[in-house]
Amino acid sequence: MKSNCMHLAIPAGDLETARQFYCDVLGCKTGNSEAGRWVDIDFWGNELTLHQSEEQLPSVRHKVDMGAVAVPHFGAHLPEKEFQALKARIEAAGLEYLDKPYRRFEGDEYEQETFFIKDPNGNVLEMKTMVNPELMFR
Repeated sequence: MKSNCMHLAIPAGDLETARQFYCDVLGCKTGNSEAGRWVDIDFWGNELTLHQSEEQLPSVRHKVDMGAVAVPHFGAHLPEKEFQALKARIEAAGLEYLDKPYRRFEGDEYEQETFFIKDPNGNVLEMKTMVNPELMFR
C-alpha cells in the first residue's frame, strides 16, 4: 500500500456481513483487524476501516447534472476494464444499484461512467471510470 493513501473509517453494522460485501462482492482484501470490533479493507489502495456498529450514517440527496445524488458517499476511480468487471460482480451477486450506471459528460474530455450502490449498512459508494483519468486534477 502506498504511504499517501486515504484513510476512512465508517460504521459497518454487522462486521462479517460488511467484510463479505467488500471482499466477496467488490473484490477488496482485508488487512489488520481487531476481532468483532473493526477490520481494515484495502479499498483500491486506500485504507477503509469498517467498525462494528449499531448506527448508520444519515443520507441526503444533492442535485448534480445526473440528478440528485446521495451524500455522504465515497468510492474509487477505476480503470475501464476493472470498472466493468466490478459491475459484473455486483450484478452476479444480485445487488440493486442505488443509482444505475450512468455516462456523464458524454463527448467532453471529462467523460465518465458512474454508479451508486449501498453497502449492507447503508453506506453509499460511488464507483467511476473516466475516459481521460489523467485530467482529474490538472
